[in-house]
Amino acid sequence: MPKKEETVQVSVDGKVLSLGNIDKVYFPEAKITKGELIGYYTEMAPLIIPHLDKSPFVMVRYPNGIYEEFFYQKECPPYAPEWVTRYSDPDSKSGLTYVVCDKLPTLIYLINLGCIEIHAWASTVYSPDNPEWAVFDLDPDPPSGYQDALRVARWIGDILNELKIKFLVKTSGSKGIHILVPLIPRYNYEQVQRGVEGICRFLLKQRPDECTMERSVKNRQGKVYLDYLQNGRGRTMAGIYSVRPNPLGMVSTPLLWEEVLNGVNPEDYQIRNFSKRLQLVGDLSVTMQNKNDFTIVLHYFT
Repeated sequence: MPKKEETVQVSVDGKVLSLGNIDKVYFPEAKITKGELIGYYTEMAPLIIPHLDKSPFVMVRYPNGIYEEFFYQKECPPYAPEWVTRYSDPDSKSGLTYVVCDKLPTLIYLINLGCIEIHAWASTVYSPDNPEWAVFDLDPDPPSGYQDALRVARWIGDILNELKIKFLVKTSGSKGIHILVPLIPRYNYEQVQRGVEGICRFLLKQRPDECTMERSVKNRQGKVYLDYLQNGRGRTMAGIYSVRPNPLGMVSTPLLWEEVLNGVNPEDYQIRNFSKRLQLVGDLSVTMQNKNDFTIVLHYFT
């Protein structure tokens, strides 16, 4: 007979939540429980929610931990509390209605559903066709690894600095690197993707032995994949301060430029020690408030 799910009732900012199986181990090696994950996101909510609170949220659910079956869910659950903010996408052929994670109770509700990671659109519900950031997603193909992706990030950073474009480099929380470029939301997804693609092709001509834009994994030849296709309407990736479903419970972490230049170990940034990181460098994601005019990129690279 299956074990009955145990629940606890909690009040979060005046909203009552039923949290199920908080003692369930989500990360077996590190013995990190669902309750500990909820605690991390509760503590980090003031830094995380500003990056989510106006955008459609995509759920990636691991209800039984990182090694069990997971699934993507875009549609807001029909049983979601009435206080959960919803957004109906007018361009969705199937009439999708998304969750908008705009407050702490909603964030905890989503984590309770098994959302280990944080995924939201680059655009907001107010201007869904105009992203508020562009991304260079650097994915190393073995035997290349994290340090190779970090080296490529330096080269892209040099290009962006030359253009006087503000950006944020963060670990993916796994083996890759993300470079985020905050944008004035006046450009559509197609324009932003073309601009990022243009810079990637420029770098590829300079560094063909280290970089690739081959979409087929088998053709990447151990190089760092420059994934510009992440800049698409509805595409998402692990967000700033998101926990990742890997054995150590690593966190997608913003970096100082000095750290990009000197090198860092992404395994140092984990759910259990992340408060020490914040005490050391503060909230580096505030740089995302410095929106860029993307026109110069479109002029020179498309």
